[in-house]
Amino acid sequence: MKHLSDRQSNPFGLRPPFDRSDADAKPAVPGYGDPNADFHVIGDHPGRHGGTASGVPFDTGDDESGVRSLLRTLGFLTGDRPDPELDNCFLSYVHMCTLPDDRPPTPEEYARLERFFDAELRAINAHILVSVGEQATAQVLEAYTTQRSRVDLEMATLHATELRGRGFLVVPLADPRHWDESLFDAARDRLTSIHESDYRQTKGVATLVG
Repeated sequence: MKHLSDRQSNPFGLRPPFDRSDADAKPAVPGYGDPNADFHVIGDHPGRHGGTASGVPFDTGDDESGVRSLLRTLGFLTGDRPDPELDNCFLSYVHMCTLPDDRPPTPEEYARLERFFDAELRAINAHILVSVGEQATAQVLEAYTTQRSRVDLEMATLHATELRGRGFLVVPLADPRHWDESLFDAARDRLTSIHESDYRQTKGVATLVG
């Protein structure tokens, strides 16, 4: 059973426990997109992957590059900034709060928000987890697969591969700040192939909240 909502931004009403943002930044960048999505794209934090001004994950101000361009190419994202429409795709961060000067979270700060990310992931209950960058990939592999101890987090090697998780198919992507044309094409081709396949067979035991 899927969660039904017409709201694209923060459809589950999550309220992270602290505000340490700069004055001109959103306090947090919660999940955004289709809450009934089969594809869940997971990044690190707003200071790394964007959205501190708009509140939309992966909004770096440039729709012609990075994750947003990839999603537009795949047909998941339509419309213009700052409120795009997402179909069959949900975006979120392992650490949704913004921090001063876009600094990375500390290990304690990641741990403090882990339950919020976990709640969002389980509520979406997607078939495909697309982890973007090393931190998000480590988090997804540690929490939702049995493969973390067997996988070397060399993102150039892991980029656009397929890893089986506990009821999920995980597709790691290198940090989009380092993509060139070949890495973009590899991500596009892998996700297109999965999208055109019978990917729902990847889903095992349901992981709904509660």
